[in-house]
Amino acid sequence: MLTGAVEPDAWSRFSAMKNVRRSSLIAIRLVVQMSPLVLHVTGARPNFPKAAPVHRALAARGVTQLLVHTGQHYDDRMSDVFFRELELPTPDVNLGVGSGTHAHQTAAVMVGLEELFTRERPGLVVVYGDVNSTLAAALVAAKLQIPTAHVEAGLRSFDRTMPEEINRIVTDRLSDLLFATSADAVAHLGNEGVDPSKIHLVGNPMIDTLLANLGKLDAERARSEYGLTDRYALGTLHRPGNVDDPADAAELVKAVHAVADQIHLVLPLHPRGRAQLDRAGLFAHPNLRVLDPLGYLDFLSLVRGAEIVITDSGGVQEETTILGVPCFTLRPNTERPVTITHGTNRLATRQALPELVAACLSTPRGDSWPVPPLWDGEAGARIADVIVGSVHGG
Repeated sequence: MLTGAVEPDAWSRFSAMKNVRRSSLIAIRLVVQMSPLVLHVTGARPNFPKAAPVHRALAARGVTQLLVHTGQHYDDRMSDVFFRELELPTPDVNLGVGSGTHAHQTAAVMVGLEELFTRERPGLVVVYGDVNSTLAAALVAAKLQIPTAHVEAGLRSFDRTMPEEINRIVTDRLSDLLFATSADAVAHLGNEGVDPSKIHLVGNPMIDTLLANLGKLDAERARSEYGLTDRYALGTLHRPGNVDDPADAAELVKAVHAVADQIHLVLPLHPRGRAQLDRAGLFAHPNLRVLDPLGYLDFLSLVRGAEIVITDSGGVQEETTILGVPCFTLRPNTERPVTITHGTNRLATRQALPELVAACLSTPRGDSWPVPPLWDGEAGARIADVIVGSVHGG
């Protein structure tokens, strides 16, 4: 049972700023009157569940849209399956940039988007999250003087060793509409001197997607499909701080094996870091099941049935919060502290993880848990209403 899914006061506080916002929207309208086209830029696995409810809500309001996939994630398991399962239309444009260093990948996306934006002249570019494609789109749009909306604005880990943190800061600085998922994100933007009229507290569109698909998340089917006859834990691990350095990878494998000593552990493994973890001996434990990356529904079905989840991913912290599954995040920080204050998440070191897991497994799970305000399945509609107001003057 979810508690605290909606906090009307939080919504009304930001609705009360409507008149203040109106002046900044006028500036956007001066540009977008030339074109009502809203162009979405997606590029990687985390973007797709965020874009789906926004695209759907804008379509219901009759907005002309163009969906762009940069191809930052490009194989079926990391990309195409999400379009099928989330009922996103086939992208109108696929740049096919593929993998590469941060500089090469960002530059390739910028070159492709500059040509596209110049040809299409959208009234608004909508970017999602914090991947390289997000940064590239914001830079190109700013240089072409096209307004930009950033969905999931204001998140901060305050750790600039993370490439995503740089992407977040720069994208927010360049964006005209900033859609925040939580009150702490609003506060971060305010502390950085962002004009309050640009900021909109809307909730979390990725949670819209999760709630819309809740009835399709079949934990028993997933358990049967992967041969899980007992309790199990689920892990997702790919961050540079955990897998790039051989010493870090060896320490991570030691912690993971210590967890697998206590409970069957299923690990859908991101391509990033797989070779390093293999060299560190990850695959040697008999109670560890390593899988290739999974589609959206398969992965979240496993999350729903897990006793605990171990991750270094941002989005998984949010999904476990809604599903009420205890989550241990193997990082020294998180850009999503609301999942700790209003959720099931907890930061953990590799050294402390086995003991934390043991304590969690011995503690009965409650039947209710807190959920952040406005994570209620309506974020896409709120975002669409603001965008329609900016594009069409409503």
